[in-house]
Amino acid sequence: MSIIKPLSAEQLRSLANVALGNEKADLAILGGDVVNVYSGELLEGWAVAVKGDRIAYVGPDASHTVDHETRVIDASGKVLIPGFIDGHAHVMHTYGTLDEFLKYVIPTGTTTIISETLDFAFTLGYEGALEYLEACRNQPIKLFATAPSTIANGQLDYRSNITSEQFQNLLEHEMILGVGESNWVPAIRGNQALFELFAHTLSFGKKLEGHAAGAKGNKLVAFAATGNSSDHEPITADEALDRLRLGMYVLIREGDVRNDLEAVSKIKDWNVDLRRLSISTDGIGVKHLMNVGYLNSVAQKAIELGFDPITAIQMVSLNVAEHFGIDDVVGGISPGRFADVIVIANLKNIKPEVVISNGRIIAQKGVCMIEPEKHKYPDILRDTIRFPRDIGPEDFSIRVDHEAGQVTARVIDLGRDIANKEAQMEMNVVDCEVKADVERNIIKISAIDRVHNSGKMFTGLIRGFGLKKGAIGVTASWDAANIIVVGASDQDMAKAVEHIRKMGGGSVVVVDGQVLADLPMPIACQTSELPMKEIDARMDQIQQIVSDLGCTLPYAHLMMVTLTTTIVPSIRISTSGLLDIKSGKTVDLFV
Repeated sequence: MSIIKPLSAEQLRSLANVALGNEKADLAILGGDVVNVYSGELLEGWAVAVKGDRIAYVGPDASHTVDHETRVIDASGKVLIPGFIDGHAHVMHTYGTLDEFLKYVIPTGTTTIISETLDFAFTLGYEGALEYLEACRNQPIKLFATAPSTIANGQLDYRSNITSEQFQNLLEHEMILGVGESNWVPAIRGNQALFELFAHTLSFGKKLEGHAAGAKGNKLVAFAATGNSSDHEPITADEALDRLRLGMYVLIREGDVRNDLEAVSKIKDWNVDLRRLSISTDGIGVKHLMNVGYLNSVAQKAIELGFDPITAIQMVSLNVAEHFGIDDVVGGISPGRFADVIVIANLKNIKPEVVISNGRIIAQKGVCMIEPEKHKYPDILRDTIRFPRDIGPEDFSIRVDHEAGQVTARVIDLGRDIANKEAQMEMNVVDCEVKADVERNIIKISAIDRVHNSGKMFTGLIRGFGLKKGAIGVTASWDAANIIVVGASDQDMAKAVEHIRKMGGGSVVVVDGQVLADLPMPIACQTSELPMKEIDARMDQIQQIVSDLGCTLPYAHLMMVTLTTTIVPSIRISTSGLLDIKSGKTVDLFV
């Protein structure tokens, strides 16, 4: 079943008849001021009439569309704005199930989301992506997705999970709008397979969603020439303008991974057209979702930063829809579009009082009125930790071929955000082994294959995590199906892996052989079945415990899951060794 069914001749006739007064509307919103995102106007005292799931009439007087059977919302003194659209999301980054996520999203006014399918595809490739899409069907809001650009990611532990035939099947899927997270670096290197992927995607009329962090000058121009039509990575107004000048759409990030809206907001004062500028979350955490909101809070912040309110609303509605080529059905309050409408008190206070999606009232005064569809995940998504043998403390030993002295080791050197650097550190050798050095804030990090039953693992060194004792293990690693463990103790690292295996995936903190906190994520090792409030409480507990153990990172779990991604500089970890992002190759632990 398609997420958007084409309207039949009878439905089209019915919409026209309602507009003419020959049929009556199912729902009418009367007396409000309508934000017209197409003309940039506020149309005072206008009305909206709805037939089925579509808008049939927008104008100053809808009395001819109403009878005693029409449900009427009196919006006098209120403002009507289009439902919000998130153009670049990672829905599973709350770590809750989709239905649990939507319970908190729906009251915020978001009626359309375009999400990456990477999270399940990390683990199960094509089947994982399809399972995510199935979970998105029959929900109160519209959920689209982008196909994972496995080649573009360049992560050795993930690259081969989707075949060319399967990728084509994804491109043909009605819920797939394009390819997500296309990395500019391998494109500039001339990766032929990547160019073929780009050409194939464009031949289907689908979008290439670029990831151009740090791209400048001719390299940025070259990336735009490959057909990548958007970028969510600009962190300054200058970078955003560079991309707008090349005809690209810019999706400013304002979520848990980065908050770039304030820095980019300077562009509003430069007298340039902002119709290709939008705002996305790029993934939002459970605490933010529960306590702050979703795109409603993003639009509110844009207004507080000085954006014109109608411009801010365009950036979370029509601008996004136009980029993805779905503005004929969503993005504005106009006849023939889906009836996705939010009622707010005024343009300075983006607090939804009524949320309408597909012609139905789905939330009122912050309360979800329609229960999201709960998806039943198959057993294949619950069996994603496969080891050929038990993992013991000896597996985390870093061995060298001489008994004493020193070696120069490459160390993942952490900063305060998810980017890092390579440090080359002199490490002592005792009994042919390099051990953690907590006095210098250097401890061990391991990547362990959890899907392919290969037994592959690699142990390296990391500086800046701050852990003085114990270990923390996670499975929701980006761009890879790995368990990542950081620890000051080989024994605790092994215990963390054992406990993760027992949970079927998730996060855990172990000290002196004892489990102090955990969060089970049995669905693809990415998703918990606990309620959001419980997920939030357990994530807080994990952070508090690792902080008590000396960790100085404000978001330790987020840092850990990003240590496998190849779309952030400069050195990352895989089961094959350390990945040098600049060269795209693995490098030896010892210099």
